[in-house]
Amino acid sequence: MEGASFGAGRAGGAIDPVDFLKQPQTILRVTAWIFSIVVFGSIVNECYVNKDSQNPELLCVFNENESACSYAVAVGIIAFFGCIFFFVVDLYFQQISSVKDRKRAVLLDLGLSGFLSFLWFVAFCFLANQWQRTTMTKGVSQGADAARAAITFSFFSIIVWVSSA
Repeated sequence: MEGASFGAGRAGGAIDPVDFLKQPQTILRVTAWIFSIVVFGSIVNECYVNKDSQNPELLCVFNENESACSYAVAVGIIAFFGCIFFFVVDLYFQQISSVKDRKRAVLLDLGLSGFLSFLWFVAFCFLANQWQRTTMTKGVSQGADAARAAITFSFFSIIVWVSSA
């Protein structure tokens, strides 16, 4: 029964928290979770600046393109909640006794990981392109470090999500 599909032969086993946290899949999930927080957190906190002191309207530092900031924040939030969901699924995976349910969980994880890899790739390309077109002003230079962090961690997120897939 050791070679049963998706580990169903070991269903119902006890969860060892230390072994669970040492698993590569768990480490990747926590890393992807942290990267998503860095991306959407840096954009929300520092990538909206005033163009000048006369105009109080906040603009995205990525070439004043609101879509760039909104897209990266959306992907970051989707990845954040996806990580939490699959962390819980991984935690309770040993309790799932049905082979069909285990197969669905594995395929859903594979599908979401592949989809998020694609979304992060698009986010990286979009942010890098808009940052390249941005003219440096006083307002933009205030959010420059956060913008670079968002671009860098969106690139790292591609690697983490491809590894998860």
